[in-house]
Amino acid sequence: MNIARNLAVAVMMTIVTTIVFGLAYPLAMTAVAQIVFLEKANGQLVERGGRVIGSRIVGQSFSSAGYFHGRPSAAGSGYDGASSSGTNLGPTSRKLAETVKAAVEAAKKDNRDAPVPIDLVTASASGLDPHLSPAAAAFQAPRVARARGAAEADVRALIDAHVEGRQFGVLGEPRVNVLLLNLALDERWPPKK
Repeated sequence: MNIARNLAVAVMMTIVTTIVFGLAYPLAMTAVAQIVFLEKANGQLVERGGRVIGSRIVGQSFSSAGYFHGRPSAAGSGYDGASSSGTNLGPTSRKLAETVKAAVEAAKKDNRDAPVPIDLVTASASGLDPHLSPAAAAFQAPRVARARGAAEADVRALIDAHVEGRQFGVLGEPRVNVLLLNLALDERWPPKK
């Protein structure tokens, strides 16, 4: 009799906790997120002309000379959220050294006079980083200015206007969102067709 009663209690507790923590709680948290943090809960999507063109929190590839290029991505074929990952290569890895050396040589073609910022030649831990350091954006300013037919000083001023400070004034480093910067470029100097 005790075994049957204990089994019944165990089954009932499993059903109750599954309903409470498997259904009710997630639905309640989803509702709160949709009400209080609508933009963040939906991926911080960026729309232009009624069409979603990207996200503020996931990088994407830009290869044209008239755009700022983001960090290299080791996530799948590049910025693939399903394959989010870094290279997992350590500081003594020969492959990492060769990859960085090749990336530095490629970057030097754009701007021979400046040292190449590290975030232009190494992937982030997630492979999805949408930001660059202000130095990495400034490094690309001469190439972007030439391609857009703009004054380099004006492109640098646009970069400066898009620098995001440290979170709460102390966390992280100043950064520039590549997608938002490229959208500002298109507004200021529409791409040549």
